[in-house]
Amino acid sequence: PDNLLVRLDHVNVLYRQQRFTEALATAEALQQKLPGNLSIEATLANQYIAVGRFEEGIALLRGLLEANPEQPSLQLTLGHALKTIGDTGQAVTAYRAANRARLDFGDAWWSLANLKTFRFDAADIATMVTQEAAENTALEDRIHLCFALGKACEDNSDYSASWDYYERGNRLRHRTLGYQPQRMSQRLQRQQSFFTPGLLGSHANSGHPAADPIFIVGMPRAGSTLLEQILSSHSAIDGTMELNHIPALAQRLDGHGTRAEGEGYPERLATLDADTLRAYGEQFLDATRVHRQGAPFFIDKMPNNFRHIGLIHLILPNARIIDARRDAMDCCFGNYRQLFASGQEFTYDLADLGRYYRDYVALMDHWDSVLPGKVLRVQHEDVLDDLEGQVRRMLDFLGLPFEAGCLHYYDTERAVRTPSSEQVRQPLFRTAQARWKHYAQWLEPLRLALASDPSVSRD
Repeated sequence: PDNLLVRLDHVNVLYRQQRFTEALATAEALQQKLPGNLSIEATLANQYIAVGRFEEGIALLRGLLEANPEQPSLQLTLGHALKTIGDTGQAVTAYRAANRARLDFGDAWWSLANLKTFRFDAADIATMVTQEAAENTALEDRIHLCFALGKACEDNSDYSASWDYYERGNRLRHRTLGYQPQRMSQRLQRQQSFFTPGLLGSHANSGHPAADPIFIVGMPRAGSTLLEQILSSHSAIDGTMELNHIPALAQRLDGHGTRAEGEGYPERLATLDADTLRAYGEQFLDATRVHRQGAPFFIDKMPNNFRHIGLIHLILPNARIIDARRDAMDCCFGNYRQLFASGQEFTYDLADLGRYYRDYVALMDHWDSVLPGKVLRVQHEDVLDDLEGQVRRMLDFLGLPFEAGCLHYYDTERAVRTPSSEQVRQPLFRTAQARWKHYAQWLEPLRLALASDPSVSRD
């Protein structure tokens, strides 16, 4: 009980499991026991931010920085919090302070690039080039610097140099992950094999009847954050974040990978009765309540939930599901140029990306076949062409009246925790369309991976 490091690790484990209320209570108890401890205070600030108490978290971070001005990690955390609430100018100030404290702090350089609307000057680029090339730069910093330089060179239309850095950053990240594309394909194929019309029919009266959840699924970088921002501008819908509860439930059912194939997830669902499935639905509603602000409906926009639509249907049969779809080349290249904080291991190799996109489309086709009408597909390009028409279409699907505020989504003040946070605070723009064409000469592995199913691209 007196081991501070273990207790801090406990808070972080709860945080990573998105058990934010428990994490905050544990951090507060630690802070009361050891007031003034920098590690505890910083952890507590993180927990305030996680539950949406941004003013308290930011104030605590600013106080810590007054006493500890040369703490780049605190400046980075402050920048992330300010970015989430839309204070881009102050976020830039915090990220730059982190870089001043440590010139090779790759995460701070990438955080500036990841603002999307930020542009580096020549001095910034020269510093990043020097730090990335330095022999003593740590691998994690080098990876972040490569992605930041890829974005900086892209903004300057130096696409050859940009590609060199993107390719280098992806190659370095890919080596650290051990991603197995064949295993992922097999996992998605198991979903298709298990969720047959007969299996779904045998559980027709199972699950929790609540219609509160709206799941936005699909590939990352396909426009899901934009759809969330549009819909959360409606008075009846709360936007939340990418919630981890459905993937976590799938992991538990799978014994966290310890069960033999055919005895884990999704096959274990066949042994569960209606009461158990209803209880899982109720647990999801209880666990996500901390993220809601009182509206009748709320959004879970975890993209990877497309893998678990069968599970969602069994435990929450009245939940609505929207598939955010984007042109395959645009979507895949958008992922390749993005360094994710965690997860999305398939994005760091062009062939893996193309294969995963094909598997995603195949699984979504399966859900359409066995659960007709369950999923509304919204094409990003259609939103750009006819915003009002697509807004009305989504609200009709959700059974909600049209509200003009959804067309002015960029005026909605809410925390946005994804890489698109800056973009969804602007009116629609098309600068990201066909961006991949600047890099076409290097994208043959992606084109070949997509080519076995020509239906996946609208180009």
